[in-house]
Amino acid sequence: IIRMQYLHAFCFRYAKIQVMKKKVVTYAFIDASNLFYGGVKSLGWKIDYKKLLAYLRKKYEASKVFYFGGVETYKYSHDYLKEDCVNLEKLGAYLDKLLKNEGKEFSDAQLILFDRHLQRVKFYSKLQEFGYKLFIKPVKIYRKEDGSTEKKANCDVNMAFWLMKEKDKFEKVVILSGDGDFLPVLKYLQNGCKKEVFVLARGKRTAREIRQFAG
Repeated sequence: IIRMQYLHAFCFRYAKIQVMKKKVVTYAFIDASNLFYGGVKSLGWKIDYKKLLAYLRKKYEASKVFYFGGVETYKYSHDYLKEDCVNLEKLGAYLDKLLKNEGKEFSDAQLILFDRHLQRVKFYSKLQEFGYKLFIKPVKIYRKEDGSTEKKANCDVNMAFWLMKEKDKFEKVVILSGDGDFLPVLKYLQNGCKKEVFVLARGKRTAREIRQFAG
């Protein structure tokens, strides 16, 4: 009887420790555009995305890392209603075929630009192999009133949607962006949903409201 009591007490303490050691589920969300302009373009950084993924997994114990970016599709047919992400394998095959069939008609400048966009598709495929969960949208061209054009993928809207869609699956979230448009979502996650929110962004490229929010 005494031995059974000791065994029961031991099992109770062990179960309690196991509950205390329960792993906090952490997700990370990367705004590719913000990361690019905040580091690569303005500082000349070359980001090692394999090391970045390892860092997020080790430092924050992120079990999922979402990556939101855009890609040039050259009239590749993408079904927005059926697909959340551009099919990179099909897009790569489409661009290879386009280069083979029409590449001779491209100017040197067009070839350089095309090759850059093709390499971007291969880069995204590599991220997928590393373990990133990708949400890649086609880049669209918008014409301004002054006649000039601007290219956008509007990935911040997509990222905000998935932050809300996944909110019940994580307790802690790491945001790699300093874009002020995310403030309402981050405030809701922290104050309304009681989530731990971390912001990783370069100070000078971070919106004032995000700096105030993150402290």
